[in-house]
Amino acid sequence: MSNPKNVAIIGYGNAGRSFHAYLIGQTLGLKLVGIASRDASTRQRIEQDQNVRAYDSFEQTLADPAVDLVVIATPHDTHAAYATAALRAGKNVVVEKVICLNHDEFEQLQSAQTSSGKLLTVFHNRRFDGDWKTVCALRDRGELGEIQWAEMAWNRHGPWRGWRGVRDRGGGRLYDLGAHLLDQMLLLFPQPVVGVCASIQRKWPGFDVESQSMLTLHFEGGGVGIIDTGCMTSYQKPRFHIVATKATFVKFGVDPQEEAMKAGNIDAAREPAELYGKLYTDEGERLIPTIPGRWRNLYENVAAVLSGQAQPIVTLDQMRRLIGVLDAAFESERTGRMIRPRA
Repeated sequence: MSNPKNVAIIGYGNAGRSFHAYLIGQTLGLKLVGIASRDASTRQRIEQDQNVRAYDSFEQTLADPAVDLVVIATPHDTHAAYATAALRAGKNVVVEKVICLNHDEFEQLQSAQTSSGKLLTVFHNRRFDGDWKTVCALRDRGELGEIQWAEMAWNRHGPWRGWRGVRDRGGGRLYDLGAHLLDQMLLLFPQPVVGVCASIQRKWPGFDVESQSMLTLHFEGGGVGIIDTGCMTSYQKPRFHIVATKATFVKFGVDPQEEAMKAGNIDAAREPAELYGKLYTDEGERLIPTIPGRWRNLYENVAAVLSGQAQPIVTLDQMRRLIGVLDAAFESERTGRMIRPRA
């Protein structure tokens, strides 16, 4: 693509440094020109590590007329305010997941996007995990049949640290990896969600975020989706357990792209055969090789949207549905009842 779009990242934590800066650097049509941090020592690292401008504030970044696209890679409780301000400043925006913390923040974001006419999308890179692509391929080939029940899990042992361990900052597993799992679950079941039941514990001393959490989603027509994102477990459940009319698919392990990216070559990521999923039918079981994932697709889509050649893969309608389910989950925790998400 000619005339690449200039990109600035807000925040130089793990997401800004290890994910966004790297993937933008791999994307034709995008050029990383700056990263913002209020910390002087961090700005020095930015200049040394990335060889780009180190902005001393969010406001200075928005004031730069050369910046076409702003990436929000800051704590979750800042997403709505920062993205709204960037849109109002005439910038296109990519927001780290989760897009925002509640329905009111989402309405604010959507209004700003509509008024600006600029791109607003969300970094749901897990749509391009190899295991998820494999599930979708099995579904699309008709090998699963009609999906009736799906369980997705991603567990760890140990509390979050820093802002991720603070509930009011949008910390906790549900707003983090839980948002990725929920995004996948809502793509797997396009039917309306008729009820959400949340079972949540907060048992880590000194932390008010979830220690264990399980969401049960009931879909119109009877489908059930279960999302387990606990951080007080030392045993890994299957990443996917998909029950359908023709077959059941079970898959352990997580996508290898993050480790390959840290090693400097994300395209080398391949899953070992011992982590391949298995498809179970009345005729027996079959090993299903994992389709290689490709996180680069997300920023390639962003570049294509900005050049007028594509539509966003991650849409605001999809994010409205996701935030509605998260709101319902926390209301279910408060009330002890099953909650129907608002339309």
